[in-house]
Amino acid sequence: MTIKPSIPLITERLGDARKLSGKLGPGAIVFMVVAAAAPLTVIAGTVPLGIAVGNGAAYPATYVVCTAILLLFAVGFTSMSKHVPGAGAFYTYITKGIGRHAGLGSAFLALLSYTAVQGAVYGYIGAAVNDFVTAHGGPEIPWYVYAVAIMAVVATLGYRHIDLSGKVLGVLLVCEVGIVLVIDAAVIFRGGGDTGFSTAALNPSEFFSGAPGIALIFAIAGYIGFEATAIFRDEARDPARTIPRATYTALIVIGVFYAISSWALVSAWGDKGAVAIASENPEGMITETATLYVGAVAGDLVQILLISSLFAALLAFHNVLSRYIFSLANSSALPARCGKAHVKHSSPYIASIVQTVSALVLVVASALAGLDPVTEVFAWFVGVSSVGIVALMTITSVAVLVYFRRTTVDRRPWNTIFAPALGLIGLTVLLVLTIANLPLLVGGSRTLAALIGVLLVGVFLGGIAVAVIRPQAAVLDTTEEKEIAK
Repeated sequence: MTIKPSIPLITERLGDARKLSGKLGPGAIVFMVVAAAAPLTVIAGTVPLGIAVGNGAAYPATYVVCTAILLLFAVGFTSMSKHVPGAGAFYTYITKGIGRHAGLGSAFLALLSYTAVQGAVYGYIGAAVNDFVTAHGGPEIPWYVYAVAIMAVVATLGYRHIDLSGKVLGVLLVCEVGIVLVIDAAVIFRGGGDTGFSTAALNPSEFFSGAPGIALIFAIAGYIGFEATAIFRDEARDPARTIPRATYTALIVIGVFYAISSWALVSAWGDKGAVAIASENPEGMITETATLYVGAVAGDLVQILLISSLFAALLAFHNVLSRYIFSLANSSALPARCGKAHVKHSSPYIASIVQTVSALVLVVASALAGLDPVTEVFAWFVGVSSVGIVALMTITSVAVLVYFRRTTVDRRPWNTIFAPALGLIGLTVLLVLTIANLPLLVGGSRTLAALIGVLLVGVFLGGIAVAVIRPQAAVLDTTEEKEIAK
């Protein structure tokens, strides 16, 4: 069977490579995605907040709900991945399902959302390193100095072949997950705190007490980046099998880990005690738990591994963002130079450099504005990202339904109709809750929340404008898609 070479294939032969390559299996991709979720950071930072201002001791159940919604979303998402080539993830799927204009709008929204969350993590890690150094007698150094130094390491790894990043993330992920599992085991072995194991998560009335909507928002933030499995399509060993396996595995691993670990954290202090300590000392809850149940060394180790967890998240988001830029450049939505792959490392090296510069701009701007690295940089940027990512997943759910309705490539009702529709309903509810509670995510400022909303909508409309101005942008090559269909 003869296939007419596409432009990317021709340019690769000429030495101007525009296609990434690799032999990543499901395990390596899962490492990349779970690392982006930053498990220890979630347990140490998000879980205490969810307990304190969400639905209290029942908070662990929110991870079960979020996992169920995202698994429904993943059914249609992964089914479509088998028929749609390209590594653009959300924007590729939206383009094929709804159209080029919505696709490019979503692409630019994704760039903003992931850039924002990476900026948030740079603020957090800068503050975390400074706190650790000063706590052990070191000098007080501005957070942005540490952030820029760490950025240089991330840029170096992101410039090289993806396999190197995968190995680094694998080591860091094992360490951060390992310490949390040790704490979980210690709590379970001792039978929990004075009141025993918590059962609040099993009680529907407890789940709907307090502010369950806010709890769900904090919980869904822990899954940001899971759809990045599709972004590594070109570097996967067998995309048709690797991407679905990696997506389901990542979701289940993340969901089970969060649910069990947050439940163990509540059980360690008892229902009322957990709410009390989460409200009084949220940033120290995991450290105090480790010290109480495992020992002082474990408490210090948690602080160190929290920094490595944040670093792993930065590296994972860097890889995701650079591949978004790479994919957009090769669809004429961004300058073509950003779509070049390194001859030796087969990495999106130009896109990686561009992404590093954008992160540097955010850090420098935040430093010049005198923003607090945690209460402002981290909180505000996470607010931007939370709305953007949930909106993207909601639009993608619509695109999946439209795509399978219009084509005949897959006739399975559960995969193409029922699961995507249920996922869409769940995501729509989450999106409404996120928008309604956005002021809380950005420090209670309705003005700032409104500005963020205008920014998100403006970027989406900007992508649509690019589609209008550049008719050749995001016109996906159907050669490989037709070959897949055969």
